[in-house]
Amino acid sequence: MAFGVQGGWIATVACVALVFGAAHAGVTHPGAARPGGAWQRGVKQVTPASPTGSAASSSDAACAGCHRAIYEHYEATPMARASGAAMDGLMDGSFTHAASGVRYRIFERDGAGWLSYARPETAAGGYLNGEVKLAYFIGSNTRGRTYLFERDGYWFETPVNWYAKKRVWDMTPNFLDAREMPLTLPVDANCLHCHVSGVSTALPGARNHFAGAPFAHGGIGCASCHGDAAEHLRTKGKAAVLNPGKLDAALRDSVCLQCHLEGETAVYRLGRSLADYRPGEALFDSVAYFVHQGEARPQGRATSQYEALLGSACKRASGDRMTCTTCHDPHASETTATPTERVAYYRAKCLSCHSGAKYATGHHPEQQDCARCHMPRAPSEDIAHEQVTDHRIRVVNAAISEHPSKSGTLVPIGNEKASERELGLAYAQMAQRGDRASGETALALLRKAEALESSTAKDAELHTELGFLEQATGNIHAADREYRVALVADPDNGTARGDMAVLFAGTGDYATAVRLWQRVFDADPAQTAAGYNLALGQCRLGQRTEAEATLKRLLRFAPDDQRARALAAALAGGTRSCPGK
Repeated sequence: MAFGVQGGWIATVACVALVFGAAHAGVTHPGAARPGGAWQRGVKQVTPASPTGSAASSSDAACAGCHRAIYEHYEATPMARASGAAMDGLMDGSFTHAASGVRYRIFERDGAGWLSYARPETAAGGYLNGEVKLAYFIGSNTRGRTYLFERDGYWFETPVNWYAKKRVWDMTPNFLDAREMPLTLPVDANCLHCHVSGVSTALPGARNHFAGAPFAHGGIGCASCHGDAAEHLRTKGKAAVLNPGKLDAALRDSVCLQCHLEGETAVYRLGRSLADYRPGEALFDSVAYFVHQGEARPQGRATSQYEALLGSACKRASGDRMTCTTCHDPHASETTATPTERVAYYRAKCLSCHSGAKYATGHHPEQQDCARCHMPRAPSEDIAHEQVTDHRIRVVNAAISEHPSKSGTLVPIGNEKASERELGLAYAQMAQRGDRASGETALALLRKAEALESSTAKDAELHTELGFLEQATGNIHAADREYRVALVADPDNGTARGDMAVLFAGTGDYATAVRLWQRVFDADPAQTAAGYNLALGQCRLGQRTEAEATLKRLLRFAPDDQRARALAAALAGGTRSCPGK
């Protein structure tokens, strides 16, 4: 059985004429094949408000009256500067992406920020020219920065990033080698959760469709760690505000881990999401994180320091006493310190535990920077041009594997419990990356979960994923049954509806397939695979005018979609038959 990668809600994501492309349960951008032969898997104008650039000008300013020193120190941190209005963080620049031949430029015009893209007619991908108006920036510029733009109420990330450490412009992670310009990278509440304050709830049908601005305030505000302070403010401080340091270890650590834990894969508990997490809750009640058993390091993932820390001798010896704030001050920033000050600060943290004279004066006195030897920086595998500090706090020259397994048995991080459902969904995500054995394991686990758990009738994600796995094995009747259950649980589930359309198209029932794809593409124009499938299905039904209208809308959102461009050219040229007919 052939399993391929699918797009995702939690983790950001090649057929003959049509390609699968609906969003699935993960946090990376979509980008690979689903079953279905020739058919691809797919699944009001809004004037954006202007969230302020940092906590200083947001509602958090109310905290400054009583906490002025903490507040002013925090304002200099990357967290406080993690997002804001585009013009508050605009960085002019340009570069040409070799793989796609597209020339990108970020610039200011008439008081607004813009991204332009262009490619000459003589280039392999053909002529391309256009621009989008930038609304917000994301990224403090400690590691880098990107921008968000809006089109017809749908929000997208630009396809280019600034990488601060190497001071270069390049494509956004996962698209460094893209042959087409990816202009439909959706922005959803779970991704925004770790960059902004006051994330909005998406409208039904598309994860990146909002009634107004996608968030209320730029930067990570006080409430992200201290919770709602309304009662604290109303009573002029008499009602306590949440202090993470006074919580038990699991709840305390959850405050940091909500944004500093990634795992090899992650699965939302039924009915929960990362965007719903609030300080004072246990993060693992909302999300289950998994790594491969025996994995020695977090595979270069840029936001998985906690995984590495769990394997360190320091954490094993200290237990719950050691947490992120043991070494890091959440209200201050090392980016404003000199190199000498940073070395001295972290050395003092090490010596607070390693307090004997052997370390204070006798352990390599010529090298005051403990981290240089024990926490070296290595290239990140999920963010280009970036390095991550090794939080395993290694003993120098100790035998540590640098080649962790990328397949095999998945286990929950931190010895947390996981149900058959959650483990099955985790293996399904690995199957999406091309791991056939994981697909077989996922199918068995999800079938078992479906049989044992009474709550699965409401579990659209389980049934959609199980439908995909059944479809991948050629069991189309079982797949159809799963998709139907998924749509009862969630009528707005474009993934299940788009996959079901593939099943009907495979039997030659284009009329039913077109109706299904139409609903998916109407709700979410970023589902370009569904849009292409829709146009091709319309073409095969003889609906040329409708197909041309569908392609026009698709190319408005994804102007470099080569399949759509080719089909549009064929229709414009008066071809008598549709591709694959």
